[in-house]
Order: sequence, then C-alpha cells, then structure tokens
Amino acid sequence: MSKYIDDNQVKDYLVQLKCHFTWELAIEEAEIPDLESRVLEEIEFLDTKYSVGIHNLLAYVEHLKGQNDKALQSLKDAESLIQREHTDQSDMRSLVTWGNYAWVYYHVGRLADAKMYLDKVQKVCKKFSSPFYYRMECPELDCEEGWALLKCGRKNYERAQACFQNALEMEPENPEFNTGYAITTYRLDYFNTVYKNGEAPSLDSLKKAVRLNPEDTYIKVLLALKLQDMGQQTEGEKYVEEALSHKSSQTYIFRYAAIFYRKASCVDKALELLQEALQAIPDSAFLNHQVGLCYRAKVMQIKKATNMQPRGQDREDMDEYIRLAIFYLKFALKQKPVFDIALLHLALMYIEAGKYREAEDTFQKLLSMTPHEKSILQRGHFSYGKFHEYQRRSDTDAIRHYLKATQIGELSFITDKSINSLEKLALRKLQRNAFDTEGLSLLEYVHKLKGKRNEALEYSEEALSLAPHSEEAGGSDP
Repeated sequence: MSKYIDDNQVKDYLVQLKCHFTWELAIEEAEIPDLESRVLEEIEFLDTKYSVGIHNLLAYVEHLKGQNDKALQSLKDAESLIQREHTDQSDMRSLVTWGNYAWVYYHVGRLADAKMYLDKVQKVCKKFSSPFYYRMECPELDCEEGWALLKCGRKNYERAQACFQNALEMEPENPEFNTGYAITTYRLDYFNTVYKNGEAPSLDSLKKAVRLNPEDTYIKVLLALKLQDMGQQTEGEKYVEEALSHKSSQTYIFRYAAIFYRKASCVDKALELLQEALQAIPDSAFLNHQVGLCYRAKVMQIKKATNMQPRGQDREDMDEYIRLAIFYLKFALKQKPVFDIALLHLALMYIEAGKYREAEDTFQKLLSMTPHEKSILQRGHFSYGKFHEYQRRSDTDAIRHYLKATQIGELSFITDKSINSLEKLALRKLQRNAFDTEGLSLLEYVHKLKGKRNEALEYSEEALSLAPHSEEAGGSDP
C-alpha cells in the first residue's frame, strides 16, 4: 500500500517539473523516426554551443521508442556538456536534464532514483528562492523549451517563438536566446508570403543573431536565404560564401547553401553540395528531397529554354532529369512517409513523366492527409485542379479543386492563381453557352473574391434570372 502511495506522490511532483515530459510536445507516432534522424544529424554534424537541449530531446525520443537505457545515456551526455559548457550556471542548466532523469526513472519503476533527481531540482529551486518546490521561472528554461518545440515541427513554432520571446524579455542581448528566436521567426516567415511594409519579420532578428554569434555558420546561411527572398541576393551570397569557408558544420550547412544556389539558378553548384552531404547522411529525407528539387529545376530550365518543346538531346536530358527527380523524391518519402510537400513535388514530376495514374494516386494520398501547413493543402488542391484541367480534360473536377484552393488559409499567390483559373474556366463555359448558370455563378464568386461587388451583383442577378432554365442550360451553383 505504501508503495502505491509513494508512486502517486512521485507522480504529483513530476508533473510540476519543467522538462520534455511536461511541455506537451506535439509529436505524432509516425513522426518519431524522422525526428530521431534529424536530432542525430544535428548532434553529429552541427557544431554549436547550444547542444545540451538536443541531447535532452534525444533522450525523450528514445523514451518514446521504449529505449529507456539509451535515454539515460543521452541524459548523461547532456550532463557532461553542461559541466563542460556551463560551469558557471550548471545548477540552473541542469534542471531540465534532472527533470527528464526523474521521469525516465519513474517510468522504469526506479522510484528511489526518481526521488533523488526530484530532490536535486528542489534544492536548486530553494537556492534561487523559487516560490515552487519543483519548478522555476527563468529565461534558461524558457529557452530550452523553445529549442525542443522548434525541433518538433511546424505545429509547435508559435509556442517556440513565445518561449524565446519570454527569455529575451529578461536578457535581450543573450546570444543563444536571439539565435533561437531568429531561427523560429525565420521558419514562421516561410509560411507567410505577405510581409508588412515589404519587410520579413525575421530579417532584423537574423541580423542581430549573426552579430551576436559571428562564428555560427548556420544562422549566417539562414540570413543569406532571407536576404535572397527579399531580393538582396548579392548580399546574401556573401554570407553563404562566408559560411562555406568555415570547416565546422559543413555537412549540415551544405543543405541550406544548396537551397540558396538552386534558387539562384546555380543548380549544378547546389547538386554538388547536396551530393557531398549525402555521402555523410545518405538516408536524409531532407537532402534527398532537395536533390529531387534540383533535378526538377533542371527540367524546368530545359522547358523554358526550348519554349516548352524539347527535342533530341534536350528531350533525352529532360527525361533523365525527370527520372532522377522521381527517384530521389520517392526515396525521401520512404524515409519520411508524412513528408507532405515531397508528396506534392512527386505528383508534379509524375505529371511531367506522363505517369498520370501514379500522379492521381499521389495527389489522393496528399489530400487524404492533414498537412501541418494549410498552404501545402492549398497548393495540393490547386495543382490537382490543373491536373484535371490539362491532363484529365475535366473542367468539372478542375473547378471543384480550384474552389477548394480559394477556401483554404489566408490570401496568397496560390489563391490568386486559383481565382484566375476559375475565371478562365467560367468564361470558357459561357463562350460555349451564354446561359450557363454555373459559369455566371463562378464569375459572381470570382468578382466577390476580387472585391468587385458591382460586377459580382450583375452576374448574380443574371444567374438568378436564368434559374428557371438552369436544367436546359446545364449549369449549377459552384
């Protein structure tokens, strides 16, 4: 009976801790293998001063996989790093690690060891006059929570940003807090295509992080990518070259430098960097996806250079690039089955290859998922609409998916393209039949989205006047 009571007492104390077991990290079971791979890649290939948190996260992932012995070893590695890198504040920096120790020992039934680590946390809380027995409010803990959330995917980014913001309110010039905040804001920028006053929110944050961390090549290459996005490619390239001149973290940095060069139309340079990185990490879903995108870019270059009519050697080269793009994208998806954007890119390459059944299956798989970002679902419906319009020759199905694309997420470039596609198909319907009520209703909808209320009202009234004849007109409301 006493053992049962002790177990409950320990659990009551454990839930008060600030650590990976209490931060409610949103990790789906299907995401665990890819998360573990990315964590291990960072540990092995990214030379950073802020590596304690990644060992703690690895321990948590290993626990989720039922590998508690490995988790304990990862926590020992985190402790060693703390003693080596944070000797001046080892007690404070150890709180998360000790909390994780307590949880792992609790799960394996070693209550005495769990209590021992709870006691360690309690002593530090008392030492720093925390009003709580087993938790403290301090920027270092906010920072480590931010790192954990950041590594666990898009759905955690807003919470991660808030954690780094809280830490910066206490220490606005802290290099680590600024680095975490800049990376998180950069990631969030990726999903925000409309910037206030034309300025990306992450640009100033990245510049400040680089100033405070002049040896950090990772943050430099992210700044380069953001400058490129803002039309400042020449300045961005200086940071890429500077990052590549360092020997540290090169394998990790190559992937981001490759993105920069691919976007700059230096696709062969990008492929060179990616292939070198793949020698060290051949199973990386990220790297294989990026190689696939490079071959896709080569396809687009040939199509553009030949005015969409490649012949002879151009046609042979293009077919080979299509084959290679599909190969690498499929391999990326084998490593990470929930890689939604890679699914979209694979579907598009199947279309280029004329493999419409495979494209259909891939679109269906993508649209049956719940992508972490609405913009990917929107792009999926738009691309599927184009597939139906141009390859399947089905205006009805194309309209259905263009409509869905306009109804997902916030206004974007894809929203505008979907609206234009709907307008074109509506006008085509009305050219064939001026009394087509679906065509009129679509134009009403299009003009509403464009903010042209008077024109929308005119099409609405015309559609209503034809409503009694809608059956013979062959139309219906969108």
